[in-house]
Amino acid sequence: MKQNNSISSISIIVPVLNEETTIVKLIKAIKERSCHKNIKEIIIVDGGSTDNTSSIALKQNVVVLTSDKGRAKQMNFGAKYATGDILYFLHADTIPPNNFDISILKGISKNNLAGCFRMQFDCNSKFLQFFAWFSRINHKMCRGGDQSLFTTKDIFTKLNGYNEEYIIYEDGEFIERLYNITSFIVLQDKVTTSSRKYQQKGIIRLQYHFGMIHFKKSLGNSPEKLYEYYKKNIAN
Repeated sequence: MKQNNSISSISIIVPVLNEETTIVKLIKAIKERSCHKNIKEIIIVDGGSTDNTSSIALKQNVVVLTSDKGRAKQMNFGAKYATGDILYFLHADTIPPNNFDISILKGISKNNLAGCFRMQFDCNSKFLQFFAWFSRINHKMCRGGDQSLFTTKDIFTKLNGYNEEYIIYEDGEFIERLYNITSFIVLQDKVTTSSRKYQQKGIIRLQYHFGMIHFKKSLGNSPEKLYEYYKKNIAN
């Protein structure tokens, strides 16, 4: 495994599906909030969009790949292509903080081989901000993909990446495994994630169902059972 002082480049991997209205904003934010020399590549992995996501992204001077649909599959596919020492997984509707690359490299240099940022929502909902507050706590139960995730490529490979059996909760399952084998750090800066799904589905209702999915996973429910619950209560 590489020594931390030789780990200096970041590959950013963004799984997308029909994100033509958000992809340019995200790519511009990534470039504006980081130092070019630290970013090896920005990899957009399209899971079969039916809109213009891929063609729009290509115009932004980033790498655009196409894979089978499913965030776990898309992120694994992007990781195989990535050439950076660190893999930074970012959702399409989550904006990283200023100088996020420097924060990640500093975290890695202190022998934390995986981590995330704290989170805030792009709205003034006291209810959502209450739950976002818990993202500062360094415990696996307080983790989620919207907080973004970074890890060394060596650790990612050692864990065989994301478990593609998980159509949902792929981030949580992978993070649990990270906590089991390495030191995980929660950086104090905040990513800003979209509240659009909460606005569409109902803030309290959606947070309840996400909580139930966490709870069911802690009880040992299979990936299939979790997805059945998601389809019944969130997707429809």
